[in-house]
Amino acid sequence: MMFGGESRFIKWFYDITINDVPLVGGKNASLGEMYRELTPQGINVPNGFAIKAEAYRYLLRAGDMESRIRNILAGLDTRDVEDLRKRGSQIRGLILGSSLPLDLEQEIITAYEMLSDGQSPPADVAVRSSATAEDLPDASFAGQQETYLNVQGRLGLTSACLRCFASLFTDRAISYRVDRGFDHFKVALSIGVQKMVRSDLASSGVMFTLDTETGFRDVVLINAAYGLGENVVQGSVNPDEYYVFKPTLKTGHRPILQKLVGTKEFKLVYDIGGGKMVKNVPVPSGDRAKFAINDDEILLLARWACLIEDHYTKRHGQSTPMDIEWAKDGHTGEMFIVQARPETVQSRKAAEVIETYKLKQRGSVLTTGRGVGEKIASGPVRVIKSAQFIEQFKEGEILVTDKTDPDWEPIMKKAAAIVTNRGGRTCHAAIVSRELGVPAVVGTVDGTEKLKDGQVVTVSCAEGDIGFVYDGRLQFDVERTSLSRDLIRPHTKIMMNVGNPEEAFALSFIPNDGVGHHHHLHQGSSACPIGLRASHRSRSKIGDRPSNSWLPGQTAVLCRQAGPRSSDDRGSVLPEGCHSSSQ
Repeated sequence: MMFGGESRFIKWFYDITINDVPLVGGKNASLGEMYRELTPQGINVPNGFAIKAEAYRYLLRAGDMESRIRNILAGLDTRDVEDLRKRGSQIRGLILGSSLPLDLEQEIITAYEMLSDGQSPPADVAVRSSATAEDLPDASFAGQQETYLNVQGRLGLTSACLRCFASLFTDRAISYRVDRGFDHFKVALSIGVQKMVRSDLASSGVMFTLDTETGFRDVVLINAAYGLGENVVQGSVNPDEYYVFKPTLKTGHRPILQKLVGTKEFKLVYDIGGGKMVKNVPVPSGDRAKFAINDDEILLLARWACLIEDHYTKRHGQSTPMDIEWAKDGHTGEMFIVQARPETVQSRKAAEVIETYKLKQRGSVLTTGRGVGEKIASGPVRVIKSAQFIEQFKEGEILVTDKTDPDWEPIMKKAAAIVTNRGGRTCHAAIVSRELGVPAVVGTVDGTEKLKDGQVVTVSCAEGDIGFVYDGRLQFDVERTSLSRDLIRPHTKIMMNVGNPEEAFALSFIPNDGVGHHHHLHQGSSACPIGLRASHRSRSKIGDRPSNSWLPGQTAVLCRQAGPRSSDDRGSVLPEGCHSSSQ
């Protein structure tokens, strides 16, 4: 099907490249780039169009709003949460109280009708905000603005567009721009209108082309849950977690290193009737205990992730790990990529210094979850049940809540640590926690029940995959090891023997000639842990070193398969092409 050419305010995905960020924002530029360049390689990207950032500027000019918005923001202190809330509400009310200029509205409707291609009822679409300063290498605007799903009809679309424009001034977006030094009026908003993938009838999730906690580059981490993807992105559910080893995948094997079942209590589905477009419904207990996607789908997503990373690495002229959203269509069974952006935390870390946190003592464990980051922090607990009460939070406290979605950003930066009942490692709250350098334990299930206001606790994310919340203020050390000085290689090769496989990715960054795992056979074990032989390929050169200097060896990736296990235990698959060994 052919679409009309570019107009004043509309640009179709097939006409967009990654160079069009000033015109259509980071999200739309990436969607267009993938639609043009990667669909020929077999990656499915739903079609759509961008409403250019010029449309947003035109709306402000038509309503003479810029000067009024500047006056509202004058003298703002983002640390005063109540004042921030009042000013943000005023600005959003100003935009929502206006109307789209008629010529802009007509172009949007015409493009929507072309996308619908005469179907009745017209196409259901996702309406996604795309800021023109979005997804820059040194900042992540992900989640700052709004997305609307299952939007149908002319009125529904134009209303969602107006709400997207207003969401450039959500409290969290205002706070983020002020704290990062972005001029409010040098950031504009484009909107992506994209055909929906019916993942409400199947599953969806997020994947990263590196390990989100350590920055280890040789794995793809995939999170999956049932229904539309917002639950995973916003941390509303505890998703499945899968690891795939990239070097072996690229040789044609099936190296799924680890599969962990999440609780996946709810799924986001289409709503019928009323004013709501989507709603959460419970997932049957039998489905919760199952993996949301099968091994073939895991491997397909991992291959696509590698292709996307390779494409953007070539485009940018440097290694570019990616943060990718995917969805499975429940009608056709096909997989789709619905967003991709550069990863902005681990890929930007300086490699010259290794910082290691170690507990000097242990206390009673109050709760556990998925650890985010590798730090330790202590402080008094502050349990906040709703974003309505975030002004109660004081700097240096441990934030404890059900989930931390983007509305909590103004206080996340003041927290010593964060603990949530729900969410996985790829949810938006986890991404922001990493960006802020704040340790977080997500998906505890019972954090708000076990932890009480004023109770002093220690949050530790320094003990592998699992994050712990201990009773009391525990002592810990922080070791900082500089790798920037010349380290002369000894005659003996230095091989690391790892006792805890969960630490293998992190330990790979210590200069070594390989990482292995010593194991014993235990009664009742159906299989033993394995170590993939470490290669001596350097991942990256650190600083300017002579040829005899240390370089980090590639980790021997570990996987293990225990005997009978519950849905909460870690399981793994012995990758084809890997060799079981002990060191």
